Amino acid sequence: MRATTIHAPYDMRVEDVPEPVVQLPTDAVVRVLRACICGSDLWAYRGEAARQPGQRIGHEFLGIVEETGSDVSTVRRGDLVVAPFMWSDGVCDYCREGLTTSCEHGGFWGSVGYDGGQGEAVRVPFADGTLVRLPKEAVSDDHLLSALLTLSDVLGTGHHAALGAGARPGATVAVVGDGAVGLCAVLAAKRLGAERIIALGRHETRTALARRFGATDVVAERGDAAVEAVRELTRGQGAHAVVEAVGTEQSMRTAVNITRDGGAIGFVGVPHGSGTGLDLGVMFDRNIALRGGVAPVRAYIPELLPDVLDGTIDPSPVFDMTVDIEGVPSGYKAMDERTALKVLVTA
Repeated sequence: MRATTIHAPYDMRVEDVPEPVVQLPTDAVVRVLRACICGSDLWAYRGEAARQPGQRIGHEFLGIVEETGSDVSTVRRGDLVVAPFMWSDGVCDYCREGLTTSCEHGGFWGSVGYDGGQGEAVRVPFADGTLVRLPKEAVSDDHLLSALLTLSDVLGTGHHAALGAGARPGATVAVVGDGAVGLCAVLAAKRLGAERIIALGRHETRTALARRFGATDVVAERGDAAVEAVRELTRGQGAHAVVEAVGTEQSMRTAVNITRDGGAIGFVGVPHGSGTGLDLGVMFDRNIALRGGVAPVRAYIPELLPDVLDGTIDPSPVFDMTVDIEGVPSGYKAMDERTALKVLVTA
């Protein structure tokens, strides 16, 4: 089969690799119908996250079950399924508590020795704990398939950020970051009933999408100017709930400085760089809470799925470029150059 591999910074290749097979009774093999490129994949692409030459990549996909191991009982051949960005056994203490990203037997797609989502098929460990069945009729609906694909990562991650920040009816929410996760956090905050949503971003196409998703205000400034603008919009107080969806020192500092006293920050931007931007003294004095981390999206899929299926929320517009498997390297280049927000990969 064909699959995307990474060999060095900016060196993405689509190569012939062995077809996946069931290796353990708990495995399934999924033929990929839709995958995508994540902003976090760009850290490997740019050489800021180490990868072995030839390692697989990609962690967001949905597809059709082709084969299952003898112990798999919740999915069967022919089922349409979505996979969260980590596999999990579904039965350990952490999984039972809803923290599937800390599963004692879990792992990330594209880890050494495992398939990545940006390929034609994937061996799925712990299929019963990992895969979620979708309505089979969605196979013939391209728009719905795109929306459902966001359940594998960005929609659930945006939801995790909004929950961590405390988005709720009547609250003012500010979202730092205009990437796909930040935009999905806007959508999630709206879904959770936020009264006012301030999107911070300078890319006009993205901020227009933020408004479409529910943002009531847009702040294009950065740094101290952004802090002043948000405080001006909030009677000098700041936002009750702030999402940090970038992961840089500057973005976290901005998040702290636009949070209202007694408010909370939901952080889901993968941290990178030498600092954190956190001053614990400031957070202590102003009673600011910090919650977030790697989103346990498998735990959120059952809650979010019905709203995607009935159109209550439609996250599909985050995909603004489509490629086939052979075009994945060009998709990375487009996202790296910010000419694409998020790239959809079709079978």
